[in-house]
Amino acid sequence: MTELPKIDFLYLNEQDMIAAGVTDMAGCVDTMEDMFVLLNKGDYRMAGANNDSHGAMIMFPEESPFPTMPKPTADRRFMAMPAYLGGDYCTAGVKWYGSNIANRDKGLPRSILMFTLNDADTSAPLAYMSANLLSAYRTGAVPGVGARHLARKDSKVVAVYGPGVMGKTSLAAFMATCPEIDTVKVQGRGKRSLESFIDWTKETYPQITTIEVLDDIETLVRGADIVTYCASGETGDISKYPVVKRDWLKPGAFLSMPASCEIDKGLEQPDVRKVLDNIGLYEAWFEELPKPAHQYVPIIGVKFMDMIDEGKMPRDALEDLGDICAGATPGRQSDDEIIILSVGGMPVEDVAWGTVLYRNALAKGIGTKLNLWDEPVLR
Repeated sequence: MTELPKIDFLYLNEQDMIAAGVTDMAGCVDTMEDMFVLLNKGDYRMAGANNDSHGAMIMFPEESPFPTMPKPTADRRFMAMPAYLGGDYCTAGVKWYGSNIANRDKGLPRSILMFTLNDADTSAPLAYMSANLLSAYRTGAVPGVGARHLARKDSKVVAVYGPGVMGKTSLAAFMATCPEIDTVKVQGRGKRSLESFIDWTKETYPQITTIEVLDDIETLVRGADIVTYCASGETGDISKYPVVKRDWLKPGAFLSMPASCEIDKGLEQPDVRKVLDNIGLYEAWFEELPKPAHQYVPIIGVKFMDMIDEGKMPRDALEDLGDICAGATPGRQSDDEIIILSVGGMPVEDVAWGTVLYRNALAKGIGTKLNLWDEPVLR
């Protein structure tokens, strides 16, 4: 943005992010697919020994002698999520992630996120941006990429367990990739979130002619072409994770699971395809976590790693979404096969979408220019 050594960078607040296109779900889905092709090529890096780590998280003890130290309550974490992405992006960045489920009682989102984008050569900051919408849309876009390749082309009925932000963005991505959807079935714990989801769906997607509110998860899942579990909750007791059973599913169902989930023995069987957004991400998690790992990270792909460790499934039973996007592995092969996509989320996604939005902001003159220095005091 400036002649070196002077460094300026852009600050983008939430309204700036919207103006730059953060809510363009169709564009985000396309960007995520492009990113997955780069993952298949290996032109990326994340943290950890295998370059696939989700990030580094501060852990708080159950008991502390310091009265001001945060307690390890549900969704209580601070986390740094760094990544580099090559290709046409050639940028690096880090998302700083703060989360506390009690924020809702204060009128705040559960998570409050910021993202820093850096030049991959000099490491100079390019932008510092509000990241709640960035994170929500890139997370929702990955199920859309999955649906593009793995859902039936004639999918009409979507079942959403958890009508919060992730439920909305997942539905938005399905709508961007499966244009015949006309029915949404939804289940949630709170009246306010349900009403918000319904109002948003009616306003955003008038082509959806039927919205069913259900209070039984089996009834929710039965008859759906696409099933997604998007509810956050406490970890530690796998028996309390929301379950999906094979007998509930119609032939050809596509399951997109970006949140807590447990499956029955029927869905463990080898004829059910098991796709991960990045196998290396789950291997990194599994290496870092106590066992069984699914007890600590409730994403269904982590259960698959437990199954491999316990001898219940070979590693080559897992498929990688990047391989599918790159054409190295086939997408859906029949109208009857059941496919589960585990969505863990990766910082490389933030880098991809954040870079697109930064370049949009530059082109449109959006954001506030801030100065780091004209001349650095130390060299």
